[in-house]
Amino acid sequence: MEELHRTDNLSWDEYFMGIAKLSALRSKDPSTTVGACIVDPNHKVVSIGYNGMPRGVDDNRIPWGHGEGLASKYLYVCHAEFNAILNTRDGSALNGCTIYVTLFPCNECAKAIIQVGIKEVVFADDKYHDTVSVQASRRILDMAGVKYRKYEGRVVDFHVE
Repeated sequence: MEELHRTDNLSWDEYFMGIAKLSALRSKDPSTTVGACIVDPNHKVVSIGYNGMPRGVDDNRIPWGHGEGLASKYLYVCHAEFNAILNTRDGSALNGCTIYVTLFPCNECAKAIIQVGIKEVVFADDKYHDTVSVQASRRILDMAGVKYRKYEGRVVDFHVE
């Protein structure tokens, strides 16, 4: 009798979102961990990233809270999408790629996504949907012709003990 291959394996979307979710586990942010995975049209991982402090900055010297002014983490943290773009060895390799990200990109990351030629955003969560930043993000992605869609695959969960 001929043996059949597995049919419960991960789809490409599940696989790449799983990598993005695994990357998010590197983040030290106590309230929002975000991961990103950039993939070329041939299903090859080009780069990954997570939200965190810039290279060489001591994580313990920066506020991680939602405070005001200089006490806000938002002035210091590099977003996962931005890090994934910067982590690429060859920026031209991003042209035509897809980015899988655990949280819909802000307007700043959307601009970077557009500038490097990424053509599609697949996101898992959109909890900031109604904020001005994410409204502007959708608007500029639309203007640039970058597609975006909600991840619809199985939940890829990692049990860390």
